[in-house]
Amino acid sequence: MPPKATTTQVAAADIAASVRAVGVQPGELVMFHSSLKSMGHVVGGPNAVIDGFLHAVGPEGTVAVPTLWWNGTQDLSDWDYDASPSYPGLITETLRLRPDSIRSNNPTHSVSAIGPRAAELTADHGKWGLRPCLYGDAAFAAASPWERFYLWNAHYCFLGVDFTYNTMGHYCQCVLLEWALQQAPLEKRAALEAQISRWDTVVAYYRERQSGSGGTVEFMWPGFGFKDMGEYLASMGLVRFSTIGNATLRGIRTRDMVDTLLATLKAEPEKWFDAKFLGWWQEATRLRPGA
Repeated sequence: MPPKATTTQVAAADIAASVRAVGVQPGELVMFHSSLKSMGHVVGGPNAVIDGFLHAVGPEGTVAVPTLWWNGTQDLSDWDYDASPSYPGLITETLRLRPDSIRSNNPTHSVSAIGPRAAELTADHGKWGLRPCLYGDAAFAAASPWERFYLWNAHYCFLGVDFTYNTMGHYCQCVLLEWALQQAPLEKRAALEAQISRWDTVVAYYRERQSGSGGTVEFMWPGFGFKDMGEYLASMGLVRFSTIGNATLRGIRTRDMVDTLLATLKAEPEKWFDAKFLGWWQEATRLRPGA
């Protein structure tokens, strides 16, 4: 008879060691996307994963996760800061529900965090510095956890998932649009901004999916391959790797990720954008004063 398959067991100490192995140090801020089942059997479940990250950063460090609520089916008026669950996995919902967790107030792209900087990280989500965005202009505003991940150069990690699940990529899309609009003469900006897809387009897209139809909703949006971009970042040596049980842990500094991603998109728009958005992009940047 063949030997029985063994189940990999993972404990909080294993998680802490692997998080340290990708460069996270005590006292730092770390944000992570995750898949619980990717690791094997985690002794202690999702709380052990959270504890592992907390052990890695120590009492002076802060741990954050995405606690996104809107999944294409709800009315935004039903958003409840305290009660609306997090949908990107059990680890994120478990962290949200811990008594020491603080959540930012945004229905589509909230973040929850534990640690000394949690309150500062999650404060005033969308109160100022709005940016054009599919998910509402407050989602990735200058006043948001996503901006602070960049400004504070947080460690950004992917546990058992790849860059396909990179929410910071949406932040980059919004920053890129903001930059492109700034290149155009002031009198042209309103017309260019009006062409960008917004919330009504997203709602129409999800309604099509729910009805079983599809293919009629088009986006004017700087979409690009998140997974491909992650592989590009890794090829440049910007991503560090370790393992936790059966899972791969990827880690990158947020500024390295954002700065390289934006520079790459600006330098090679033809490689990354679809034809529709590329036309918008070329018009906006061609209209730069003095160009």
